[in-house]
Order: sequence, then structure tokens, then C-alpha cells
Amino acid sequence: MADKKGKGAAPKEASAKKNYYSVSGDKLERVKRSCPKCGPGVFLAEHKDRSSCGKCGYTEFKNKN
Repeated sequence: MADKKGKGAAPKEASAKKNYYSVSGDKLERVKRSCPKCGPGVFLAEHKDRSSCGKCGYTEFKNKN
């Protein structure tokens, strides 16, 4: 049976939540920004020209300068 996804489809990689935090001493700090609408549990995705939330669709565009 043939694969229905297509020839150029690459498998998706799951993001590791451990990469979203950094440990300094006894404190845990968030590396990525969280969504202002959804709260501290949802992170913003970093794109070339914008930051966006995958849950609610909130988007902040970066300056072109």
C-alpha cells in the first residue's frame, strides 16, 4: 500500500520541553516567551518575521529594521 502523504513529506520532530527552560543555580528560567493571552503554559513560536501562538493565533511581528 502506498504512502498517502506524498513524496516530499518529512517526518515531524517532537519538540523537547526541556529546551524551553534553563537552570541557573536553584532557579528555573524560561528561555522562550509565553503567550500573553493564553498564559505561562503556552510558548510563542519563533519565526523569521514574527512570533506566534499555536493555540490562540496571537501574533507579534518583528521590526524589519
